[in-house]
Amino acid sequence: MQSVNIYALVGDSKFNRFHGRILFWCMLILIIDGYDLAVVGAALPAIMQDMNVDPTSAGIMAGSALLGTMLGAIFLGTLADRIGRPRMIAICVALFSIFTAVAGFTDNPVSFSIARFIAGLGIGGVLPVCTAQMGEYSPLKLRTRLITLVFAGYSVGGILVALTAKQLIESYGWQWVFYVAGLPVLLIPFILKSMPQSIGYLLRNGRQDELREIVGKIEPGHAVADTLVVTGNVAMQNTEATPVRDLFKQGRGFSTVMIWTAFMTGLFMVYALNSWLTKLMAMAGFSLGSALNFVIVFNLGSIAGAMVGGWLSDKLSIKHVLVCFYITGAIALTLLGYTRDTTALFAVVFLVGASTLGTQLLAYAYAGDFYPSEIRSTGVGFASGVGRIGAIVAPVLIGWLVSLSLPLQQNFMAISLAGLIGALAVTLINQSRAQSTQEKKALALSR
Repeated sequence: MQSVNIYALVGDSKFNRFHGRILFWCMLILIIDGYDLAVVGAALPAIMQDMNVDPTSAGIMAGSALLGTMLGAIFLGTLADRIGRPRMIAICVALFSIFTAVAGFTDNPVSFSIARFIAGLGIGGVLPVCTAQMGEYSPLKLRTRLITLVFAGYSVGGILVALTAKQLIESYGWQWVFYVAGLPVLLIPFILKSMPQSIGYLLRNGRQDELREIVGKIEPGHAVADTLVVTGNVAMQNTEATPVRDLFKQGRGFSTVMIWTAFMTGLFMVYALNSWLTKLMAMAGFSLGSALNFVIVFNLGSIAGAMVGGWLSDKLSIKHVLVCFYITGAIALTLLGYTRDTTALFAVVFLVGASTLGTQLLAYAYAGDFYPSEIRSTGVGFASGVGRIGAIVAPVLIGWLVSLSLPLQQNFMAISLAGLIGALAVTLINQSRAQSTQEKKALALSR
């Protein structure tokens, strides 16, 4: 009886329309996700004025969604490995679309924070699921680039906020940037119809017909016999799934903790800037329109950083590339506080975007690259979830620093320290335990 290891088949495959469809959906979902998360940062000055709240309270309001993203990433990301990724993606899209729109109807900090917390569950939950889905179906030679391309959608969402926020807020009020976020709920039926089920889920449930159909899509033009047996990682198939515990097995324990640490520092930098970049630029004397232009440049930089980082990581060691990016982020943030020339400031903001948000997008790709497919959603979900501790602390801490009326440089230097800690954490990860390292060894032996 003929059999095929589907993971080896995917790893050695060539990019085709099937891969492209997964890339399209994952990237579109991350564009929407990025909009929903960045929208608070753009609207924060108007919200503070309308609700009459101080910077510390505004930081807590911004952080409420981040608490939701932490819980969503941990629990919904892990649950996706049990109920299937397409279903979980649909649940997350419903949560962040509906409740981001609901936030626009609130008129006080408490109800706003509650709506953003619930939206945050979906925002955080969809990130690890899309990472795992793209990573599972990507050819090995393109995996990092495809995952970072998916996460570039996150930055496109931030750009959409910056492009639309000024006009919507000035013409209709801050509420409208939240109302439009409810539209993506209409995509849910199409996501459920078009997104393939995860390979690990199909293997665990013995759904051979669907697995053979996927084999045919991975290698179009090749006849797939009805008697073909599709296999995967035998050791994982024959044991009861305990994905959280598996993050610490086979020598992965210390590296898992270091990945969590790197995520905490990376997300600290990202969310400190997402929540307060517009306000900090306004404090430096720039108008709302000019401050939002910096947000656009920041997100363009993150796309460039993710693309360059993904390309370098597929050519070199993703671990070494990530370390360099964290260090560059720390340096760029320090420079941001001391740059006064407007043209030079745009260049520095671009570099900051490339080496902070761009670095975090690369970190997601690295986590997806590190864990085996069977626990990939769980691995990325827990990294993203635990990392949200840094995301939650960031807007509150920076809000407190802003309330102290410290020099602008000190605010940016406080953010930059996280980059150095992140670089150290990634340096300590044992790359020999990464799934991509094991796959490369297996491919080398099979040739």
